[in-house]
Amino acid sequence: MSPAAPITVESLIRRIADRFAAAELSFGHGTDNALDEAAWLVFARLGLAHEDAPEVYAAEVDEAAVADVGALATRRIEERIPVAYLVNEAWFCGHRFYVDERVLVPRSPIAELIGERFEPWLHADKVQRIADLGTGSGCIAIALAHAFPDARVDAIDISAEALDVAAINVADHGLEDRAQLVQSDFFAGLEQSGEPPQYDLVVSNPPYVDRADMDERPAEFHHEPELGLAAGDDGLASVNVILHDAARFLAPGGLLVCEVGNSRPALEHRYPELAFVWPEFEHGGEGVFLLNREALVSAFGEGSSVR
Repeated sequence: MSPAAPITVESLIRRIADRFAAAELSFGHGTDNALDEAAWLVFARLGLAHEDAPEVYAAEVDEAAVADVGALATRRIEERIPVAYLVNEAWFCGHRFYVDERVLVPRSPIAELIGERFEPWLHADKVQRIADLGTGSGCIAIALAHAFPDARVDAIDISAEALDVAAINVADHGLEDRAQLVQSDFFAGLEQSGEPPQYDLVVSNPPYVDRADMDERPAEFHHEPELGLAAGDDGLASVNVILHDAARFLAPGGLLVCEVGNSRPALEHRYPELAFVWPEFEHGGEGVFLLNREALVSAFGEGSSVR
């Protein structure tokens, strides 16, 4: 009997991908298909570098590693746990982040806008202070700090557990001197010691999932903290607060960037007077709007909370 063919990285990926496809998993936490999901799992668990592909695909994998990856694949299938949580790794704007079930898995199309430094809507060289509302893992705040190396970034979240994860990532990226972690319910805790801070850029990927979508979400999404997803019956509970408060915290010429996903129709119906700018994304995604301070002041005045 001839010996069994060695298992390579490529054959292991394809084996896992076949299992994922047969299991009819729901994707959407960084990949959109079984093959990419399997490659992510294998590369992360074996400690392989993506820049070494495709050469690394021919490398042999020993039996212990095959069994280890197979066990994680079984958990992905049976427990519907997103790969990001199984390997404690996610990628955003080309940067690696630690994640666990205390935070959402990074996947916002805002990454594309960060890569372009929000041109043409923002004068990037004038940005000195930035806020990330609902920072979660800190991925957006950290990506902003990399994109705007002369700016300070406040990474704001109501969840102490999320901020613990963000602290890991801030330290991993060596940004302790420019990225400040702030526990606050959006803007609510930012002006307790006097005048509100003035930001040139406010970015937020807040909770925006409406009640119907929360009830219908696939099992994979139940592993994520509901606090980071649910936003009332119409999906607007968070963005209402942000819109009414933002002008008070934006510097003249400042820009608000906010993701609302599938709640876009409800938002436009609620605020027909606002001229939302909806960028188109080359790499997929939708439901992100931009508004400058002047538009917010025109609609809401200098800012008044709806709490």
